[in-house]
Amino acid sequence: MTRFEALFAPHLQAAYTLARWLTASDSAAHDVVQESAYRAFKYLNSFDGENPRAWFLSIVRNESMNWLRLAAHPPWLTMGEDISDDDLALGHQQTPEFLALQAEDVALLQQALQALAPGYREVIVLKDLEGLPYKDIAQVTGVPLGTVMSRLSRARSALRVQLQALRR
Repeated sequence: MTRFEALFAPHLQAAYTLARWLTASDSAAHDVVQESAYRAFKYLNSFDGENPRAWFLSIVRNESMNWLRLAAHPPWLTMGEDISDDDLALGHQQTPEFLALQAEDVALLQQALQALAPGYREVIVLKDLEGLPYKDIAQVTGVPLGTVMSRLSRARSALRVQLQALRR
């Protein structure tokens, strides 16, 4: 296994998740991750060996922001793609009522997240979906640790407001 694969292959799913939430597009997320992997490979010699996940996700974030700048429409105005039935299936032992309620909750959460500004969306995805520590989020986003913490607090509040508005 090459050094590149050993360092970054374990983080491809996290990279896709971040790119998917930032771009609001499955196909764009795949393109962003592919371009990010290319850049990580190309600049591997400049990697200091510390925290490959944060370094790779920084590249993914930058590529996602580049994609957003080039996109013709703001991503927070679109609701993204529909969730497939495969994404929502939890098993045969679940009741149809439970699955219907869960699908509704997932759709509401996805809609509320997509309504957030990209800066808020990225800190929620990095912290709550990917489980990155605050220090790593600061490294990925290029903002001070205190800013990450306050941005995450404001993002969670905004998400709560969005969810309340959607449930009415």
